[in-house]
Amino acid sequence: MPRPGTTHAKRYRKGIGKARRALAVLLVSPTLTVIALVVGYPVIAAIGDSVHAESTSLDASGFVRRTEEFVGLRHYRDILTGPASRRFWNAFTNTTFFTVSTVVLEALLGVVLALAMHHTLRGRGIVRAGILIPWAVPTVVSAVLWQWIFQADGIANDLIGREVLWTTDAFPAQFAVIVVDTWKTAPFVGLLVLAGLQLIPVEIYEAARVDGASHWQQFIRVTLPLVRPVLLLAVLFRLLDALRMFDLPYVLIGPRKDAVETLTMVAFDESVNSRYGVAAAYAILLFCYVAAVVFVFIRILRVDVLGLHAPVRAPRPRRSGPRRRRRKHHNAGPGEGR
Repeated sequence: MPRPGTTHAKRYRKGIGKARRALAVLLVSPTLTVIALVVGYPVIAAIGDSVHAESTSLDASGFVRRTEEFVGLRHYRDILTGPASRRFWNAFTNTTFFTVSTVVLEALLGVVLALAMHHTLRGRGIVRAGILIPWAVPTVVSAVLWQWIFQADGIANDLIGREVLWTTDAFPAQFAVIVVDTWKTAPFVGLLVLAGLQLIPVEIYEAARVDGASHWQQFIRVTLPLVRPVLLLAVLFRLLDALRMFDLPYVLIGPRKDAVETLTMVAFDESVNSRYGVAAAYAILLFCYVAAVVFVFIRILRVDVLGLHAPVRAPRPRRSGPRRRRRKHHNAGPGEGR
């Protein structure tokens, strides 16, 4: 038999839980509404545009009339296997190549910059400001600056002692894009890794030194495992940015260059030429590509996007001196337990 008041208490707790859930939904609903308007509506509109094509015809009065015709998946078929497939797969390859190469280099260089900013004792503010300046410069300004450096009579050719056409449609153009993007965004990765380094307690390194660990062993077995969540999050941010690369190759090299043309550049070129259905199809394919890469990255490496892992805490110091002996609560004899 349930005790008196038990049913009433359960109903009360259940009602409190429902009220809290309703309050949570009410508080989150404005944010969800803004996200739905800012993100959801453009995606739905792009999907609608990708299955339509504009057609022009003459009406009875002889005026040009533009109408939208439903074409289904024709744009996607043309892009993937049709006449436009060569350009799409070339842009897809360039996008993937730039993403992998730049993100790997930026992650390695970012860790080095973070260690330099973290361990610098004198002039720490000047060092950090100098490292972060490239990241603060707008991308278009950086592209124009490096365009002067990569000119035929620029500094780059003077340093290597030979004339290389860096801004032409060949591998030197790809190399130039990789160099500029790494120079600009590696400080961003370094800044995030620096924040992770500053959260590592000093006591952990002291314990590692007491155990005889060298500097390299401290870096491999202490620093890297503890900054791994922050580093993976920085790499994820850079993946999202690199897959949408547009302004840097567009300004540094130029449009319609097969060596550096990315998916975003192709979609922009199609929209400029008033082929909005094809441009929307390119945008949707890029959206699916980015979503798939991020999903695989998060599931395989288990990136803590929401920050649910507990922060690193320093070990509690042990008490010095003899421990108190606990008394045993049992039937002791007359001379025991005293």
